[in-house]
Amino acid sequence: METIKPKSAINNRSNKLAKTFHKVISFRGAAKIISSSSSSNGLCLLSSQPFAIKSHHSNAKHERDKARIRAIMEALIARLFAGVTAIKASYAELQMAQKPYNNEAIQAADQAVVDELRAISELKRKFVKKELDLSPQVTLMLAEIQEQQSLMKTYELTIKKLESEVELKESESSSLKKQLDECISFNKSLEKRLSSSGPFSMFDNLQLSKLNPTHFVQFLEHTLRAIKSFVKLMIREMESAHWDLQAAAKFIHPHAVFAKPSHIYFAFESFVCLTIFEGFNFQNFTVPNEPSERKPHKQNQNLYFEKFKKLKSLNPKQYLTHNPTSSFAKFLKSKYFQLVHAKMECSLFGNLNQRKQVNSGGFPDSAFFTSFAEMAKRVWDLHFLALSFDDEVSIFQVKKNSRFSEVYMECVNVAESESVSESGSEEAGGGSGGAGELRVSFTVVPGFKMDKTVVQSQVYLSPPAGLPATR
Repeated sequence: METIKPKSAINNRSNKLAKTFHKVISFRGAAKIISSSSSSNGLCLLSSQPFAIKSHHSNAKHERDKARIRAIMEALIARLFAGVTAIKASYAELQMAQKPYNNEAIQAADQAVVDELRAISELKRKFVKKELDLSPQVTLMLAEIQEQQSLMKTYELTIKKLESEVELKESESSSLKKQLDECISFNKSLEKRLSSSGPFSMFDNLQLSKLNPTHFVQFLEHTLRAIKSFVKLMIREMESAHWDLQAAAKFIHPHAVFAKPSHIYFAFESFVCLTIFEGFNFQNFTVPNEPSERKPHKQNQNLYFEKFKKLKSLNPKQYLTHNPTSSFAKFLKSKYFQLVHAKMECSLFGNLNQRKQVNSGGFPDSAFFTSFAEMAKRVWDLHFLALSFDDEVSIFQVKKNSRFSEVYMECVNVAESESVSESGSEEAGGGSGGAGELRVSFTVVPGFKMDKTVVQSQVYLSPPAGLPATR
């Protein structure tokens, strides 16, 4: 018969079980709280160790993945750049094969471009679908090799192109040199023919009865060429001696105003012309003390014409060597001392050797004196030609500030004279009168009169007020 326990005993056992269960639950809750608080405080309790180890491994793996992805991307970019370099090299090869045309080389280069574009397209497809299976180290190494090979190919093509251009230039140079030799040979033959006949051969068969003003004008042009040649040589010598050309031009024509700096050349040409032609109106080509010594009209024209024909083609130095006391030798000496001052000669050449040689009856062998002698001989010949005419040939010079006349004058600064003329026309049309009137600044080349024929004097015109000018 089972013994029935009292109700109080059952209640006690139940209470004891509930307390135990409550303790277990309380301990687990406390363990979780401790684990949470201890991990935040950096404490390593037995209950939190598995979680910390797992977190550390996760971070390390994440870093390794990031490094691998970075390496793959670097390898991908290197492969892309190598592909672009390869396409560039193939395209350069394609261009080189066009000229001269090489069908096989063109097809090979074209295929290389297509293959490389396909390879880059495949890389793009794999990148988009995230199927890249590159080995970073191997890909980088292969990309470097490919890029270096492409660069080498480009350099080789560039070298070939440059060599081809050099060959072309050498061929052109050889052709031009051949043309130059032919031109030089042709010029020498022309020079030889001209020397044999002489630059004044047109006067060889000329008779005095057929002499007319046109012949005088033609020989005057040859004379002015010699004068201009000497003036240019004189200016070059001045520049070499570091002369102030502006100051020298101002000394010749103190009040002249030049439209352009280069126009100072006309001042020196004026000085040479007016000096070398001084006394042209007189029989002995010197300025006489008395006006009555002016050359008589119609006297010995045939004699002067024969002298002109004899002297026109002679070398001045040879003539002076054989005739050191001739009238021409005296004329040359006189004009040299007038034109080339002692201080000027010393400045240009560092000594007075030429002056001493001329003064003693000798003739210097310098380019400067040779040019001067040629100029003087042509002026001397022109004087004999003028004395050969029945009508008196007289020389004239235009005074400063004279009104410009197209009948008697020719302007050497043409562009400026046209602008002045247009300005004057506009002002005249506006009723201002002669505000833009052309005025002579100085005579560059004197003019000549022969009966009713006038050979214009060459003059330099003053620039109008308001236009920029150089003093």
